[in-house]
Amino acid sequence: MQTHPHSFHIPVMGTGFTLDTPLRVARYGISSVISLVDDVIIERSRKYYCRKNDVPYEPIAAGHPDARAKRITAYLNLLDELVKQDIEVVKQSPFENGSEITRYFELIPPSPLKDLYEQMLATDDPKRKKSLETELRGHVVPGSIDVNIMTKLDVDRYENGSKLPAEFADGMAALRGFALSRLNSSIVLSAGINQRLYTYARQFDDFLPGDQGATQKHIILKVSDFRSAQIQGKFLAKRGLWVSEFRIESGLNCGGHAFTAECNLLGPVLEAFKSNRESLRQSLFKIYQKALSAMDRPFRFEPPEIRVTVQGGIGTAHENRFLLQYYCIDGTGWGTPFMLVPEVTSMDPAHLEKLCKAAPGDIYLSNSSPLGVPFWNLRTSASEEKRKGRIEKGKPGSPCAKGFLSLNKDFTKHPICVASRDYISRKLEKISREVSAVAESIRMRNEVLEKSCICHDLGGSITLNQNGGSKATPAICCGPNIRYFHRIFSMEEMVNHIYGRLSVFINNERPHMFVEEMRLNLEYLHEEIRRFSQKFSDRPFSFLVSFKTSLLEGVDYYQELTKQFVEEQRERFLSDLKQLKMEIEDTCLPAEC
Repeated sequence: MQTHPHSFHIPVMGTGFTLDTPLRVARYGISSVISLVDDVIIERSRKYYCRKNDVPYEPIAAGHPDARAKRITAYLNLLDELVKQDIEVVKQSPFENGSEITRYFELIPPSPLKDLYEQMLATDDPKRKKSLETELRGHVVPGSIDVNIMTKLDVDRYENGSKLPAEFADGMAALRGFALSRLNSSIVLSAGINQRLYTYARQFDDFLPGDQGATQKHIILKVSDFRSAQIQGKFLAKRGLWVSEFRIESGLNCGGHAFTAECNLLGPVLEAFKSNRESLRQSLFKIYQKALSAMDRPFRFEPPEIRVTVQGGIGTAHENRFLLQYYCIDGTGWGTPFMLVPEVTSMDPAHLEKLCKAAPGDIYLSNSSPLGVPFWNLRTSASEEKRKGRIEKGKPGSPCAKGFLSLNKDFTKHPICVASRDYISRKLEKISREVSAVAESIRMRNEVLEKSCICHDLGGSITLNQNGGSKATPAICCGPNIRYFHRIFSMEEMVNHIYGRLSVFINNERPHMFVEEMRLNLEYLHEEIRRFSQKFSDRPFSFLVSFKTSLLEGVDYYQELTKQFVEEQRERFLSDLKQLKMEIEDTCLPAEC
């Protein structure tokens, strides 16, 4: 019988939207990912759920030695304990309408396990029914409680003006917090390689194989192309660390930060994994074996499996099914649509309503992130309203209460955040002093003022939900796919939508996810051409040429791919591709115009 009862997972969303999702869905076998960025809301959430479940709570104060790691460990252990209790409740509940165990099996997709459940429902033999019920209870497993570290968020910490040792940096402490927890799950490493963080992982036995060659904790790499998987996989293998899953994410058709350095379209990327998956596994295993042998660690003589999953912009059961079947992947990630499922994610009521009413222009690719990476943003969020209000009052910038994005040293000895009041006031003063051209001054000022305090505000919704009187100002990082989901849904509705048991769409004009991703990339190219022409961009001209070429190659790839589509989907897809190809070909690069 399968290990994973579901073929989808719920990816990390913001710092708080999925922070308590395991307590909502793990009992039904659904895996989800929580962020380890903000240990302040992690500690607050631990306090909330300890009191809600009558569990003794001992606070871990900010001044406690190794507070960040200890807060994370304590919260993860609490989640582990509560989910195990939930699973026992599910196992002990009766097979009757509305019970937890009935809900568990009704939610799962067609599979040998679902067949067993259907047999139990169909039989009239009491002895046979009892036997099948017992067997089914034995197959009830929790969804995985996975965690995410965005590797760029590894801010060094200072005490009394002196930098603390590297292991107290934010990313390092978060990894340690997970490594020392009781969880038997995975850590998702995203946003590129962090050499000291990756090397640090091998100090923890849970990431290394035990006597039977298995590991207690697993590594998932979030990547946007095959080459990145090779490079990062080899780096980890050389340190005796095995990548158990490559999680492919669309660069632009996703929520949160959008990584656009290359035009990596999902279809061609998935094709590369499909063609080279086994050779990648074998090549990494040779390096892995050699590293473990040098460390005198036990290892298997056959390479462990590597799962391949994909996420970013998936919106229909047909798309979900095609990805699983044609590309032979092991699972899909559904994020943004679950923002409209309050049973699953922590979205406060006011912003749930804003998302339901969002016009197309309200979801935009912004320059709000202090990381300097494009960021999908809700224009009507409380965070955006607060940012604009500070500017109107002549006090732009955030007080920077947490400092998780303090990475800039332009004006200070110790890093500060470019969304902070300290940085913005200094930067605006420098622009006024050094930039005389009016148009250039306005442009530079606007870029500075656009930065938001997302490290704090992305936890605003869960703060409001758990502490009703709070003055939190949530930021919302939904992806563009949200525009096709216009109301609040139950968990059953969304899961049934994923598996094709019903459709929740109100807007049936939604293009295929591959077409939508190409459209987003073309819009991004137009913006980069504009910036290049106005001398605002640091991109070389060759970037624009390469990007346009990749889009045209993508059209050719998808035209060939449509041979795999059923007839009714093929016609609309080819029509959309034809229109896109004309628009790409008509896109003039600066030297061509």
